[in-house]
Amino acid sequence: MTTTTPSCQGDKPVTILRNHIGGRWEPSATDTVGGLVNPATGEVIAHWPAGCAADVDRAVAAATAAQRSWAALTLDERLGHLESAAATIAEHAGELAELQCREMGKPVALGRTFIESGVAALRGACAEARTYSFDVTTEHDDGSRTRVLRHPLGVTALITPWNFPVLNVLIALGPLLAAGNTVVLKPSERCPLSVTRLVELLTLPDGVLNLIHGDGRAGAPLAAHPGVELVHFTGSVAAGREVGAAAGRGLHRAILELGGKDPVIVDAGVDPVATAQAVAFGAFVNSGQICTSMERIYVHAEVAEEFVTALCEAAATYTTGDGHDAKTVLGPLVDGRQRDVVHRHVTDAVERGATVRVGGAIPPGPGFFYPATVLTGVDESMLVLREETFGPVAPVQVVASWEEAVEKASRSSFGLAATVYTRDPAHVAGAASIPAAVTWVNEWQGGGPGRVYEPARDSGMGATGAHAAYDAATRPATVHVAAS
Repeated sequence: MTTTTPSCQGDKPVTILRNHIGGRWEPSATDTVGGLVNPATGEVIAHWPAGCAADVDRAVAAATAAQRSWAALTLDERLGHLESAAATIAEHAGELAELQCREMGKPVALGRTFIESGVAALRGACAEARTYSFDVTTEHDDGSRTRVLRHPLGVTALITPWNFPVLNVLIALGPLLAAGNTVVLKPSERCPLSVTRLVELLTLPDGVLNLIHGDGRAGAPLAAHPGVELVHFTGSVAAGREVGAAAGRGLHRAILELGGKDPVIVDAGVDPVATAQAVAFGAFVNSGQICTSMERIYVHAEVAEEFVTALCEAAATYTTGDGHDAKTVLGPLVDGRQRDVVHRHVTDAVERGATVRVGGAIPPGPGFFYPATVLTGVDESMLVLREETFGPVAPVQVVASWEEAVEKASRSSFGLAATVYTRDPAHVAGAASIPAAVTWVNEWQGGGPGRVYEPARDSGMGATGAHAAYDAATRPATVHVAAS
């Protein structure tokens, strides 16, 4: 990566990350750094600057200086830049997936799939922009006319998580830039390599996309900066509350996509084996490190025995290992801190009466691996049904009826997504009653290009997706012209 300077950790090179501000790569104003560890080996592979307010000030100033000329381009000109960016990223998807594997353990093949999904989302945002009503004039019977324009907000902050570092950037970036805003991007300090390379690959005008590294020492001043009009944040509930409060004090917008504890209902009458295989994927893919991972599984007693048996059999096929190995299905968790959270949830469940059907033990050896785990006999007294686990753990609770399943699925402080497997038309219709931003029926992660959603409860705030993403990225203004 030409944006970095190699140093040494023993006899191995270590990447030194820099910020990208106003079109130039430059060191942070602070000498304080943190270490990035390869979660499969435990080796330090990079150092990232801790970040500071001075870095944020410079980045916001560069974004402010570039914003007017960027917004002055025609929509077609801005979209031309973004469509070119999408083509470049598609060409380098394999390289970016390799970097993600090094920094957070995601298997390369899986990582590439999600990066390609991000490219599709960026292209979809461009297509949405071509149909969005940025400027609409209505003629009235008295000869007057009313014009409604959607102006860009100005400088926006994009603070992204570590579980899908490239995908999350691409999903949010398209509408922000297409609408005429400029962006200051701060990726998670737990996953900065792939985002750094992503920024390096793009050829946007100077200052349109700026990158700063760091932890909360960069994120907090960015969220609170008076020059930032919108903060787009994906992360934990605790951090999201602080981001939202900081934006609110400045009367600036915030889009917050926070944690989830997503329920799954397995209704009577479904194929228990096929459904178990689908649920295994939803619970274990990306080592369970997905905001919409299946974390609460409510199974009708009629199919419970066959379902649990098949789920355990499926879990056994999710082999752990280095994500560069094509045989690996589960990479490591992102770091030791996350593995500690996952194992604490499993241990708490067992201490309170749950049964580990498969997995549930930290394996020996280096790296932060955790096996695909199935728990039965769980209840709401356990952390594994109340708090976000964010790991490859499938807790199963047997229910006596559809009504009980819906009631328990709805009983949560979170409201991000839900999944329902049923053959009953009435239950298909009833799935909409679950308080979630997105509810999938008989297909996890399904959805068309027109999907619009807003997280409920502690899962966040701010509608996005399709035209709503452009509503969030612009400010409406009306010009009324009287009849002459």
